[in-house]
Amino acid sequence: MLKRWTAVVAACLALSAQAQDYPNRPIKLIVPFPPSGGTDIMSRVVAQKLSEANHWTVVIDNRPGAGGNIGIDAAAKSQPDGYTLVMGQTSNLAINPTLYKNLPYDPLKDLSPIVLVGQAPAIIAVRKESPYKSLADLLNAAKAKPGQVTMATPGNGTVAHLSGVRLMQAANVKFEHIPYKGASAALPDLLGGNVDFYMSSVPSVQGQIASGKLRGLAVTSLKRSPVFPDTPTVAETYKGFNAVTWFGILAPASTPKPIIDKLNAEINKVLKDPSVRAAIEKEGGSVEGGTPQQFHDFIKEEMAAWAVVVKQSGAQID
Repeated sequence: MLKRWTAVVAACLALSAQAQDYPNRPIKLIVPFPPSGGTDIMSRVVAQKLSEANHWTVVIDNRPGAGGNIGIDAAAKSQPDGYTLVMGQTSNLAINPTLYKNLPYDPLKDLSPIVLVGQAPAIIAVRKESPYKSLADLLNAAKAKPGQVTMATPGNGTVAHLSGVRLMQAANVKFEHIPYKGASAALPDLLGGNVDFYMSSVPSVQGQIASGKLRGLAVTSLKRSPVFPDTPTVAETYKGFNAVTWFGILAPASTPKPIIDKLNAEINKVLKDPSVRAAIEKEGGSVEGGTPQQFHDFIKEEMAAWAVVVKQSGAQID
């Protein structure tokens, strides 16, 4: 019994020493999307400040593909030593487990949550010549012409698409969904009047709204976006409506708890930095933070909530 207890104490001391010495080489932060997108921008903001504040080397590794699944899977299969992290988000952690028939990872079993970094709403945008001046105008038209008002999104099964499904459920209306392969494909059709409205991330239409070519009707978060404070939320019409993209940092499962706790503490400090908050808010997002357990519970709740929406939408990817 004494030998067993001695071994346990020795193991705890070893883990503690490992955390104190951590990190002693560069940390890789996998971003499961291409450069310049919302997830990439948020990852670089946090990585840079984490490096500056602690004299660490945090390197961004973009691994796009399969809706973020490739990057998440690579992280899940990495050594659980704290030197490979990943910026996960709503699609690859909460939506894809139901959307994809054969997902190569389980978000709750194969990853160790560290901290919820932030979240950002989708925005409903129309061209400046659109007859729809408000969310009420759009929904009234959809009620009068079921299935005839067209909703463009960046793709089938995306957060934007499923946010639109949630809106249809809340308002008891039916839009015709027109999926595109990203904002660059959808915007010309929106500007040309070929679709009625676009459900998208704030950054993808921010410039067009600022220039007056597009008009934002509503955002899908509980609070108004810091980028467009005059644009109402859907929740102002349908109480409690909330459909956002959130971002959080995770490590492979079995990463030692002292390392997870150290990362959590340091990232939470970074998230309180005014320059970090300003950079994230500039992209239309808001800063979160919290404990690993809170992030774990949040992922679990989001998986259950989005699973219902995915099933009701009928979307599925092999």
